[in-house]
Amino acid sequence: MEDNRAAGARQARDLVRVAFAPAVVALVIIAAVTLIQLLIANSDMTGALGAIASMWLGVHQVPVSIGGRELGVLPLLPVLLMVWATARNTARATSPHSSWLVIRWVVASALGGPLLMTAVALAVIHDASSVITELQTPSALRAFLSVLVVHAIGAGIGVWSQAGPRALAASSLPYWLGDSLRAATAGVLALLGLSGFVTAGSLVVHWATMQELYGITDSIFGEFSLTVLSMLYAPNVIVGTAAVAVGSSAHIGFATFSSFTVFGGDIPALPVLAAVPRPPLGPVWVALLIIGASSGVAVGQQCARRPLPPVAAMVKLLAASVAGALVMSLLAYAGSGQLGNFGHVGVDQGALLVGVFFWFAVVGGATVVMSGGIRRPTRRLKPRPAPAAPVAEEHDSVFGEAVGPVGDVAGLDEIAAEGVDEVAAEGVDEVAAEGVDESPGVAGEREGDAGDPGERGSGDAGDAGERRPGE
Repeated sequence: MEDNRAAGARQARDLVRVAFAPAVVALVIIAAVTLIQLLIANSDMTGALGAIASMWLGVHQVPVSIGGRELGVLPLLPVLLMVWATARNTARATSPHSSWLVIRWVVASALGGPLLMTAVALAVIHDASSVITELQTPSALRAFLSVLVVHAIGAGIGVWSQAGPRALAASSLPYWLGDSLRAATAGVLALLGLSGFVTAGSLVVHWATMQELYGITDSIFGEFSLTVLSMLYAPNVIVGTAAVAVGSSAHIGFATFSSFTVFGGDIPALPVLAAVPRPPLGPVWVALLIIGASSGVAVGQQCARRPLPPVAAMVKLLAASVAGALVMSLLAYAGSGQLGNFGHVGVDQGALLVGVFFWFAVVGGATVVMSGGIRRPTRRLKPRPAPAAPVAEEHDSVFGEAVGPVGDVAGLDEIAAEGVDEVAAEGVDEVAAEGVDESPGVAGEREGDAGDPGERGSGDAGDAGERRPGE
């Protein structure tokens, strides 16, 4: 009984942690940053709760409207950290042997807690907008959908990491689906990682431009704020670089950037944006397409780890390509939006979807073929027909013994040859033995008997005559 109570209390703590831990930690960090900003700006605390609630919704990609201007392009780093925290807590609350009932409770907790906090945040913003007229309440539907999607992705990743193989085994889905998801993850990480290296290198090359952007502020705190803001928006820039690397384009208002051309325009004074190329575009930027090809190689190598028949191998590669393209499109959508007077900031999502799928499928397919990821069907040799057994024919018996089949001529020849040899050998041995045993006297008697047959006959007759009278 005590063990059951302890287990129940532990499960309750896990559910509470899954429901509120990531959202509460984010809320505490946002509150601390907001209060520090207000104190440094020597401002009163009026509307502080509304600002904190708006920033918490902004972490979940809910646009913030202030004074009729919408801030729709929000940093990707906070939402990625939120997804990671949700996935981590969900994975810790489940195990590979957890029942489906427990898993459903964990997922419900991971979604229910943030949705409850979303309702509270909307109420706080609505109340604060009566005091701060420039603060506008966001759309409730958009807020709930954004929070639900963010935490559903995190919960799905956490549960899949624990119970994914078991779910595949219990379902009718192909067993290689897990390999496709791993290949898509490897391709996306390779694409983003290489794009990050290119972004860092471009910042080093355009160091002077970055120093000019830092020159808009004269205080150390202002430079620190710009640095933190650049770090938060760095994933957005990396996604834009990845879009350029696969043949798509990124734009900031009227300024457009691709691997083949650049159209200038006004850009925000954010130091991380110093990495964008300046017109005229040099031929070195065309080398960005190597990044797309390299990510396709990563996908192909992962798909080739377990060779499959040709059709199954290609389907697995296509599934990985589609999954990777959808993930990149989702990241691009999350990192895009309106930015006040600058207009729309983002990437060409249609071209990004096609470009990622192209590099993953084409280059990945070539890699699968060259890496031995296609298992050729083994040719099964037809078994040779066994020689037909000789059909025994019924013959008449001779002396009560059955006579074998006439067709076995070779056997009869061998038996006859062996019999002749044995008889010949025995005859020779007997003749030789007799010749040795007989003496010369005996031989002479035999010769004498053979040479005087008449005498033997008369003698015998005389003897016979003499015996008759006596009798």
